Amino acid sequence: MEGSEEQPSAQPPYAGDHRIRDGDFVVLKREDVFKAVQVQRRKKVTFEKQWFYLDNVIGHSYGTTFEVTGGGSLQPKKRKEEPTSETKEAGTDNRNIIDDGKSQKLTQDDIKALKDKGIKGEEIVQQLIENSTTFRDKTEFAQDKYIKKKKKKYEAIITVLKPSTRILSVMYYAREPGKINHMRYDTLAQMLTLGNIRAGNKMIVMETCSGLVLGAVMERMGGFGSIIQLHPGDGPVRVATACFGFPKSFLSGLYEFPLNKVDSLLSGTFSAELLSSELEDSASVKGRNGVVDRQTPERDTEDPTAEAPESSHPEEQETMEVIAEDPGYKEPKERGGKKDHIQEKHRRQEEQRKRHLEAAALLSERNADGLIVASRFHPTPLLLALLDFVAPSRPFVVYCQYKEPLLECYTKLRERGGVINLRLSETWLRDYQVLPDRSHPKLLMSGGGGYLLSGFTVLLDGASADASPGRGARALEALGTGAPAAKKRKRAELGS
Repeated sequence: MEGSEEQPSAQPPYAGDHRIRDGDFVVLKREDVFKAVQVQRRKKVTFEKQWFYLDNVIGHSYGTTFEVTGGGSLQPKKRKEEPTSETKEAGTDNRNIIDDGKSQKLTQDDIKALKDKGIKGEEIVQQLIENSTTFRDKTEFAQDKYIKKKKKKYEAIITVLKPSTRILSVMYYAREPGKINHMRYDTLAQMLTLGNIRAGNKMIVMETCSGLVLGAVMERMGGFGSIIQLHPGDGPVRVATACFGFPKSFLSGLYEFPLNKVDSLLSGTFSAELLSSELEDSASVKGRNGVVDRQTPERDTEDPTAEAPESSHPEEQETMEVIAEDPGYKEPKERGGKKDHIQEKHRRQEEQRKRHLEAAALLSERNADGLIVASRFHPTPLLLALLDFVAPSRPFVVYCQYKEPLLECYTKLRERGGVINLRLSETWLRDYQVLPDRSHPKLLMSGGGGYLLSGFTVLLDGASADASPGRGARALEALGTGAPAAKKRKRAELGS
């Protein structure tokens, strides 16, 4: 591929490294619960009512299972052979078992005393089994269910996984679906497939899913090609993107462009001078309000509800832990006074302006290989404006939690023309339990994972195409109704 010649060393550092290092982003897994954290020495991590340190995971392979021991230390768990079904003593019927609360000889005080002595969770579970008067009378299936329940309660077993699109999307959808617009992981997979995401592409991404869609596109492209991210506000939100742990080489092809400048770019009034003046105005407003710019632009517009689950729902475990403090940051006095702080701010503004100009130059070529839209805004004006930047015969995919906005978008695209193979779809997903003699669909399933509108761009013919530069800009305004373009052309032919 052409992109592989430009960045030959981008792929191996990310894909070939299977050892956990200090500073890496990892995903902790306990049963069906996930949490993304950054590995740091002597940093306490709280997960599922357990606290521990991640010092001992450094140097181990991804996928290793650890057990929480005394003092919050993690030790690799050794695999033990489970007894076969022939050696188990089990009953044939559970109907005669009465759950009166007296079948367990160990009391809560006894269990607490065992924990205080440092007895491992596995030994506690074994003692609970030995002191249960009804365990041997239960059927084999009931015994397995009992053991699984007690292990989940008393054993602190944690697996360290390498972040991936599937793991992070499952994590967000299970714990904080509102931050990703209730996009289910199978819907995200459909978006990547319908959008033909591959290495060497030039993609346009407009998303408000905390950076999850952007990270999925970056992972699929493997560091080759270019991505232009359109964002509302002062900067993009890339909280989920940071959890992927991409190397710096992946960020060289990532550009950002403000959504409120798309109109001027389409109409031809966009200029570097206008961009510089607006950046200075926004900086002066922040200075008057007493706001100190401590982080990079993409962190400035982090979702204000990012910490809401922890404050409004204390019992709910947060799924992601982002390093809030920048270790390289120092107060202005420590860095040489206010003058140095102002110079540093101007330097960051200049870098941001340069990145915006590079993104504007890429968009002005109007030869993007695809368009991905997954935002909380109405998709119709976004799609009609951004399609002008996509080359003919290229795919586009739009996600929305509800189908009604996509139905309106479908109608407007038919009126506009220039697209083919329009398809509005919804994926249906149901989990299955797969166990010996107990395989069946799970009773609970997801009610919905959102809707997708996909299609391909084509070159408009001379009769219906409007070559004026403001054609896409007018899509951001109020859209009128009318007959589809094909019907209008047919009426014109009949009239002539």
